[in-house]
Amino acid sequence: MDKATIVVHSGDLDKVMSALIIGNGYLAMGGEVTLYFTFWGLQRLIKGRLSKAPLSRMHFFGLGTWMMKRKMKKANVAPPEKLMADFKALGGRIIACEMTMEVMGISKSDLDETLIDEYGAVGMYVNESKKARMTLFI
Repeated sequence: MDKATIVVHSGDLDKVMSALIIGNGYLAMGGEVTLYFTFWGLQRLIKGRLSKAPLSRMHFFGLGTWMMKRKMKKANVAPPEKLMADFKALGGRIIACEMTMEVMGISKSDLDETLIDEYGAVGMYVNESKKARMTLFI
């Protein structure tokens, strides 16, 4: 099967979940997937912050996020932690952007290192994408 790379630029809950859902679907179909977390997306890899994110729209000071989580639970949509666990169990790779870490003052000890396969800059992402049939920016 083919390879896919997904740049996770946004840290919004709905966008991170979209990246994980697409990634899990691709992995389940026998493909390879690398998620490259950069800028605000990298915030979701900080310990304990995976599901503590606003929605991209209709956040309403947290009320929108709360309502969306309720609707997702009712519709049997897995929470971000389960989506991430499934992604890792299916062999998905995660790269944390070192440049973003430096710019935003994030250290390796701030991040949940159990999720991260590698730390790298744009060159690592470019090399991953050269081998990919599909590249997405979320």
